[in-house]
Amino acid sequence: MTRARIAFAAALGAAVVLTASACAPQTGSTTGATSSASGGTAGTAAAATCTPSNPNLYKSGQLTVATDSPAYAPWFDNNDPADGKGFESAVAYAVAAKLGFSKSQVKWVVEPFDNSYAPGAKDFDFDINEISVTPQRAQAVDFSTGYYTADQGVLVLNNSKYAKAGSLAALKDAKIGVQVATTSYQAVEDEIKPTHQPSVFNTTNDEVNALQNGQIDAIVTDMPTVFYLASAELTHGQILGEFNYDSGTPSSSGCC
Repeated sequence: MTRARIAFAAALGAAVVLTASACAPQTGSTTGATSSASGGTAGTAAAATCTPSNPNLYKSGQLTVATDSPAYAPWFDNNDPADGKGFESAVAYAVAAKLGFSKSQVKWVVEPFDNSYAPGAKDFDFDINEISVTPQRAQAVDFSTGYYTADQGVLVLNNSKYAKAGSLAALKDAKIGVQVATTSYQAVEDEIKPTHQPSVFNTTNDEVNALQNGQIDAIVTDMPTVFYLASAELTHGQILGEFNYDSGTPSSSGCC
């Protein structure tokens, strides 16, 4: 059965992708989790049709939730979405509880980031994966209201020739890496306007390896992930700065 999907959005805005058939929002309702950027309490207005007994669930009696792998902190803990720790894991379980599902009725599955908002049938009821809302993506899936807002961050090695860059313009000649199908790519193109085409990688792990091996000079991704990579994944990582990028109306608050 072909089933349309909705997404919970992570900001630039972050949002979640939900199944339209199993968890369709009712007229005048908001389906999805909401939270302040400073870490406010997550909540949701659940559609009455989305319950454990709904026959349109991907699998009867369970809520199938998708995310990418590896699942990084601070969104998840120890690459284990099911442990309930990490921001997005907690949001997912809060949404599940509002819909009437117990923790044991939540089943996590892996869905690559660029598949999460692609057209067509999916093997989940909703996907939560820092998915930024754009007009193009919204043509293929439905998004929840945003639950988190984050700027874009720039990560380099502390011995890089760009380690003392004081503006986005200073990164113009840098070789910059981004993850495939993310809005970070467009943010780099629109705000930094680099001389070299951004290098696109399948996973954040691939980006980190490329930075360490000297294939790229910098990584651009959302700030929470940048903080984690700098502190836990890279021995000599340095956060160069952050800049705001709105996928509808781009604007830069500068770097560093």
